[in-house]
Amino acid sequence: MDLCHVPATREKGWYLALMAPNVKGPNYAWLDPSRLYCHPQGLQDCVADLLQPFQGDAIDMVAGIDAMGFILGAAAAATLQKGFLAIRKAGHLCVQTVAQPYSDYSGREKVMEVRTDAISPGLRILLVDQWVETGGTMRAAIELVERLGGVVAGVAAICMENSEGGKWIQEHYKCSHCVPPRLQPHFDQHHLGWD
Repeated sequence: MDLCHVPATREKGWYLALMAPNVKGPNYAWLDPSRLYCHPQGLQDCVADLLQPFQGDAIDMVAGIDAMGFILGAAAAATLQKGFLAIRKAGHLCVQTVAQPYSDYSGREKVMEVRTDAISPGLRILLVDQWVETGGTMRAAIELVERLGGVVAGVAAICMENSEGGKWIQEHYKCSHCVPPRLQPHFDQHHLGWD
């Protein structure tokens, strides 16, 4: 699909076909959504689909997870007219932070941090990332928000895989993702459903 084409009928997830599979090997995620962000209508529809379940919910701030969650998170914050908080990989913030170790989708041990002056007790935060594969990264972000007294108002990602970690997040928090049920098994198996 080219970056100018908009389908006549736009079903939820139509823009998923804009994503490209990994051609660089096992050190990279299996699918790259960044091409979707280049498509103006695709990005708008993706953000609208992510936010639809939270219509009418109390959300005070949107937090995006380093790094690709910054794109969707900032777009969601702008749409909701809320502030945006960046949850960063350790070592990038020059202010007082709180840190949380975690394992990412590849099994690598990492540390995530957030500034301590942005989250006050009771602040309702929508957490946004590009993808929830094993759930380790999102779980660390949840722990950071809750340790600072914030409330996770919801979790949104293009895809939430039905991994053990992904299921745990979906059982404990209000979640939103863009993958239609008929395509979910394909995404869980890391196989595109339209090829």
